Amino acid sequence: MKRPFSSSFKSRGGIPRILNAFRYSCHGLRSAFIHEAAFRQELLLCVIAIPIAFWLSQDWAQFFMLLGSLFFILIVELLNSAIETLADAVQPDYHPLVGRAKDIGSAAVLLSFAVAICVWAAVLIPNYY
Repeated sequence: MKRPFSSSFKSRGGIPRILNAFRYSCHGLRSAFIHEAAFRQELLLCVIAIPIAFWLSQDWAQFFMLLGSLFFILIVELLNSAIETLADAVQPDYHPLVGRAKDIGSAAVLLSFAVAICVWAAVLIPNYY
């Protein structure tokens, strides 16, 4: 029996749901890499910064904090890209509310960079003074 207000696109659960979710996530990462220049640039930043984080951190906790701050940037960029893609699909012409939504998403990415910079500073500065 179908639940009221449930989407026909929703899966039932179990292992097939987990496998489908993993497949959809891989498609999303691939799509972001192909279509989003900002995601590619931030991914390049991560490729460069991860070895630096490993080299500069003094223990695994510091390394994973630095790594987490980099992943946070990618996560926020993925959400921002999803908002922008949906906005473009729903309203291809300029609309002030769509512009506002895109600007807010961009501001979230900026703040994720600020968080990452603060984490890197908090972790690394005490190690060298």
